[in-house]
Formats: sequence, C-alpha cells, structure tokens
Amino acid sequence: MPVAAWTDPRHRLGVRGERVALEYLIACGWDIEAHRFRLGRHDVDLVARRGSLVAFVEVKTRRGSAFGETVESVGSGKRRILARVAECWRARYGRRGDVYRFDLIGLRPGPAGLVVEHVADAWRL
Repeated sequence: MPVAAWTDPRHRLGVRGERVALEYLIACGWDIEAHRFRLGRHDVDLVARRGSLVAFVEVKTRRGSAFGETVESVGSGKRRILARVAECWRARYGRRGDVYRFDLIGLRPGPAGLVVEHVADAWRL
C-alpha cells in the first residue's frame, strides 16, 4: 500500500521522520545504502555509509516527550532484532574492511519543524 494511502497518523509521522533523517544524513556526507531494509517482518530504517563505516540507523519520531525521550525508546529486544537484520544486510552487501555500528536518530517537534538528534554508536552488542 502506498504511503499516501496510510490513514494512521503515527505511521505517516514515522515516514516523515525517516525522510528528514535521510536528508540529514545526506547533508552530513553519508551515502544511503538502503531505506527500510527488510528481513521478514522486521527492518532497519536506514543503512548509511561513509567510506568503510556503515551505520544501521533506527529512526524514532515523537510528537512529544510524554512517553520518554526518543533516545530511550530502543530496548534490548528491538536491539536484538536490529542486529539480526543488520547481520543479513552485512552478509549480502558488506564489503571487506567495513566497520559497522548502530546509530539512533531521534526527531521531536521544534519551533521550525522537526529537531534532529543523532546519537552515533548508540549501542553495542
């Protein structure tokens, strides 16, 4: 189903956040290798590359902080799932000499639109 047909505002907000994160990473010199790389029903939001550094990026967009900050929203279960999906991407597309990490981009409303918070190397396995 195309994004334009989605009716759930949370999903539409998430897609908007992914687009903002993608544009942010490109502006910071990253190349986007994949958007929503899937393994079964799970996915990694963005796979970004800068030279031999590959970041598997989870994007979290919030309307506010009532349910915690965006950077607090990726628990151990989600991290394990992301690790499995990332391992699949690495096996298919990784290059010799690549270095991998997990990043988190949190987006929240600000006076001029979404505010980006990029946490590089947000967690380790």
